[in-house]
Amino acid sequence: MQKEIAIELSPKDASQERFYKPVIARKLKISEDQVRHIQIIRKSIDARRFNIRVNMAFRVYINEQPTATEHWIPQFRDTGNATEVIIVGSGPAGLFAALRLLELGIRPVVIERGKPVEQRLSDIKLLDEGQVLNPESNYCFGEGGAGTFSDGKLYTRSKKRGDHYKVLEILHYHGADESVLYEAHPHIGSDKLPEIIASIRKTIFDAGGTIFYNTKVTDLIIDSNKVKGIITSKGEKITGKAVILATGHSSRDIYYMLDNRKIQLENKPFAMGVRVEHSQNLIDEIQYHGKKSPYLPAATYNIVQQVEGRGVYSFCMCPGGQIVPAVTSPGEIVVNGMSNAQRNSSFANSGLVVQVLPSDYHAFGSNNGLAALKLQEDLEMKAFGAINNNQVAPAQRITDFLNGRLSETLPKCSYLPGISASPLHEWLPPFIARSLKSAFPIIDQKMKGFISKEAIMTGVESRTSSPVRIPRDEETCEHIHVRGLFPCGEGAGYAGGIVSSAVDGGMVADKCMAYLNK
Repeated sequence: MQKEIAIELSPKDASQERFYKPVIARKLKISEDQVRHIQIIRKSIDARRFNIRVNMAFRVYINEQPTATEHWIPQFRDTGNATEVIIVGSGPAGLFAALRLLELGIRPVVIERGKPVEQRLSDIKLLDEGQVLNPESNYCFGEGGAGTFSDGKLYTRSKKRGDHYKVLEILHYHGADESVLYEAHPHIGSDKLPEIIASIRKTIFDAGGTIFYNTKVTDLIIDSNKVKGIITSKGEKITGKAVILATGHSSRDIYYMLDNRKIQLENKPFAMGVRVEHSQNLIDEIQYHGKKSPYLPAATYNIVQQVEGRGVYSFCMCPGGQIVPAVTSPGEIVVNGMSNAQRNSSFANSGLVVQVLPSDYHAFGSNNGLAALKLQEDLEMKAFGAINNNQVAPAQRITDFLNGRLSETLPKCSYLPGISASPLHEWLPPFIARSLKSAFPIIDQKMKGFISKEAIMTGVESRTSSPVRIPRDEETCEHIHVRGLFPCGEGAGYAGGIVSSAVDGGMVADKCMAYLNK
């Protein structure tokens, strides 16, 4: 017999089966011996009250064992001699498009500008040490995409078409911990994701797909408004029956290539700001009402605030994490955050970003689909110019930012290339500086202690999402003017984060199949 049961537990009782098994047995009025197997269905922390509780749902097997796995089972076909579709980019959208094509019996030919994930790690180490930026292999570019080294958050608010749970099951099949299937805000960790990406690569190869690394797309082969393939930086031509464009939000060269070809682009809503950092102990104290139980994870927070007609919100909050350089070209500074699986760093960081309005990029061309992108580029160059020392990031204490003064000293920061004091209040765009100055006191009212001398802000957090949308037909997902070209994922402006990008990749693969069957 199986029964599903929902229980509110203490953090300790929720931490291990030996604690919650007797609670379940009492609730069901059976003996512990009758409980043969317990499967966690859902788990979420309710920290709104002083008495913190954990809400859990279980499937309980009474006097029987599970007879078969309920997890996703792969059904990939051998595509070695099948019709080929080109996928540009091996981030979540590209990889999950490839996996779906394998299920449909279509051979994916993945074109990746960067290196395999194992080799990518070496370039990231050099970047963290403030030595060398490889424009094709960094925190944004390379196998796995930007999501590989930004905590691996798997939570999404997206309600778009697609099976979010299937994405989690596929990740679990390829090595993610089972907790991703039931946690309310699951994450994998930047230290675990490379192994999962390598496992997905093996699946693609084993089913007949292929991946070209260190291969940069510089043009499309288009005939009579129909895409035929791609051209690489080496002049090679690779043809396919369709092209899925899944290049991520930092592939500016792709946007410029499309614009030069007069392929329509659109400015898209996005946000920019700074990355704030506190001690994790402080965030634990704020969020857990003064004392953190050893059975609770590092605390997170979520900020959504309206000030002066704009949204100000937290982005990619990384408990127990570090700030990282997300730069892709010389002469710019971009920061982001990441956490490892255990989230055990002594720092907590998050983007705190401000909604960008069309009036903010009007000066860069009101009728130009790249105007928002140019505003983004301009801010990243200003951040570099503020210090002009490799990847050293401009930084300021939040208290000094609010008082309009340069920080004489800076607290310890997790950003490995280093920080240097800079008057962010002077060179941040006025709409960002004003909005942050208005938002910080309101946030501090809700999270007392958020403003402190030890709280620091680094600049700039500018790549929250793509500032460009590559328009596609709502039904077919093809570009509105180019047949067989399928803009996909975050870089195309249709997703934000790992899960929604993966869902979009799978959906676009289905649309691609429909196109091939016409």
